[in-house]
Parts: sequence; C-alpha cells; structure tokens
Amino acid sequence: MESYIQNLFAERIGGKSFGKEDVIYKFEKIKRAKQAAKLKYPDMELIDMGVGEPDEMADESVVEVLCEEAKKHENRGYSDNGVQALKDEIPIYMEKIFGVKDLDPVNEVVHSIGSKPALAYITSVFINPGDVTLMTVPGYPVTATHTKWYGGSVETLPLLEKNNFLPELDAISKEVKEKAKILYLNYPNNPTGAQATKKFYKEAVDFAFENDLIVIQDAAYSALTYGDKPLSFLSLKDAKEVGVEIHSFSKAYNMTGWRLAFVAGNELIVRGFAAVKDNYDSGQFIPIQKAGIHCLRHPEITEKTRAKYERRLSKMVKILKEAGFNAKMPGGTFYLYVKAPIGTKDGAKFANAEEFSQFMIKEKLISTVPWDDAGNFVRMAACFEAFKDGEISIEEEDRILNEVKRRLTEVEFVFE
Repeated sequence: MESYIQNLFAERIGGKSFGKEDVIYKFEKIKRAKQAAKLKYPDMELIDMGVGEPDEMADESVVEVLCEEAKKHENRGYSDNGVQALKDEIPIYMEKIFGVKDLDPVNEVVHSIGSKPALAYITSVFINPGDVTLMTVPGYPVTATHTKWYGGSVETLPLLEKNNFLPELDAISKEVKEKAKILYLNYPNNPTGAQATKKFYKEAVDFAFENDLIVIQDAAYSALTYGDKPLSFLSLKDAKEVGVEIHSFSKAYNMTGWRLAFVAGNELIVRGFAAVKDNYDSGQFIPIQKAGIHCLRHPEITEKTRAKYERRLSKMVKILKEAGFNAKMPGGTFYLYVKAPIGTKDGAKFANAEEFSQFMIKEKLISTVPWDDAGNFVRMAACFEAFKDGEISIEEEDRILNEVKRRLTEVEFVFE
C-alpha cells in the first residue's frame, strides 16, 4: 500500500510522481556504465576523467589555520552573514588579482556556504512566476532548476564553437527580453573551458541596462586561467551597477568540501541575497572563514594549483591530438571540451556524445562527461583519482596519461 506522503510532494520536484520517473539522467548512466565496466574487466584500472573536483587537499598552511581557529572559544558560534574580517579581505584580494576597485566591504560583499547555494538563493531573490532566466548551455544547472521551481522559465543560450563559446545576446527575441530578469554567465566556463573577453562583458553590461535585468557571473574557476591574466566581470566599467560575481574557494584553493564562496558586486543584489541567506542558514563555520582569509592573503597557493593543471592539460591536448581529436588548451578551468567522434573504423557508430562516452567507459574504462546540449562534445577533467590520499606525483600523473594514450591509440576514431 502506497504511503499518503506520496501525494504530498510539491509539484516543483515532481508532485505525486516524485521518485517514480523512469528517465535515467546521464550521471546515473555514467555510474551504471562504470559498474558494468569493472565487472567486465576486473583487472583493468578505471581512469575517471569525468570527476570535476580537485584531487589534492587544501594547502597545509590553510589546514593549520583551520585547526588553530577551531580551538578558539570565540569561534564556536553562528556567523550568520559572515565575519567582517573576511569581508574586509575580499576587496583587497579582488583589486590585487583582478584589478577590481572600490568594493565596499560592508555592503557589496558577503560570504556563502559554497557557490551552489549562492546561485539558488539569488534566483529566489528575483524570480516570480512568469519571469525568465537567460541560461547558457551546456552548463551548471542550479540557476535553471531554481528558476523553474519558483514558476519562472528558462531561455537557453547555446555556447557554440563558432562563437568561441560565448552566447549571442543579440539573437534573443524581444518577447523573451521583456520577461527576462537574470542573465546567468559562467567564465571561465564549465564545461567548455572558454574564457570571456572584455568586449563580451561590455556587451553583457550594456544588455543588462537596455533590458532591465541583472547579471550573475559564476566565477568558480576565475583564478584558473591560461595564457591571459584572470579577468573579472566586475573590472568592467559599470558592471557593478548591473550584477554580481560569485567566487569560490573550491577550485582555486582545493577546498571543495569546505564549502566557502563569496558574492561581490551590486549592493542591492548583495542585500537581497543576504536577506534570503539569513533565512536559510546561519553562516559557515567561523574557522573556515578564517582559513579563507589566509587563502586570500596567499594567492601563490592558487598559482601552484594553476600551474599543475596547465601542465596536465597541455599533456592531455597532445595525447588527444595524436588520437585524432581536435583538442586545444582551454582559456581556463581544468577541463578539455572536445568534439566527439561519430564512430570507429572497425564499425562502431556514435549517434551523439553520450553514446561515445558510454563506449569509452565500457570498452576503454575511461570515464568522460558527454554534453549534447549544443553539439556533440565530451568533457575531460585534468583531475585524477579524486579520492586518493596525498598529492599525485608527476611520475604518477605521467603513468595515468600514458595509459590513457595507450587505450585511445588502440582505436581508430572517425570524425565528421
């Protein structure tokens, strides 16, 4: 007999059908494929290049700060919307690393328990039924999900290779623009690895003014850039008048599970975010915020991490090119985004990136993430053995990549 509780679920998460959906999402398909591959080839190592999280611990100095601060009686309580010491440090960091000037540490910055809640909370600040969020795809879906939960709709903006994976804002219809409240951006971009330009950010600022909407720039990978200096949306003239930028400690400082981020920019948006946040959580553990202060004062920690990913990515590009892929260094992140082949010379056919990804897992025990939202691409992460204890040596790194090369070159792929 079915429980009456089944009839009480909110429509936003499926209502009476919650938990009964027969749709299998791609990450569940990947999980199942990995399990099947391990059973088929029990003696073969599975190389997971789909995991998008750092494979090292936070720097020892950061851990030491956490430990020392955790011992202090005054740090035991709620922090609500954050300790002022962290807020004071953020404008200094933003000016030093990104050239962003005149951020008010009282009214224009606030911490968050990671970027994910920040995206959810800000959406709840602005979206009413009937409103529209402009959402780049492929991409991180949290803003889109919460827009729909609040009765809004999502207009997808495809990120195409021919446009350097930047959205075409001038292609958005007048009807959509009239309903739009949020333009969500994410640069450096997950999964494409593309970096935005000053020219594009200026277009985004002008677009926001012209259409009375806000810009949310998700800068989780902002410090991991290659070739050019890190670029902040807030460094553009008048950007602070229309939007905010969300920065994360997860990727830049290997603090994924620590859950610490900050929102910076427009005072009204920050105030709205803080009001919603105050009704959801009581702030991140103060010692973690104190460790975050240490991080912001030591960007050389990030530089070491950035150099590691640049080294790995350059090796991966070389390997993939030798296997026939049109791979090139990304502008940022720790991902490569490459066009999926359409088959193999011995007869295998791939209708889309998901079929190629499943083949790679099941036959070559190399896990990638497929993206079929705007062309058939797969994402490969330069993060290895994400749950291994200790730092991965360059020798171990080369061993993993040489094994990837060996498995890829066993197959002759066919491309369009």
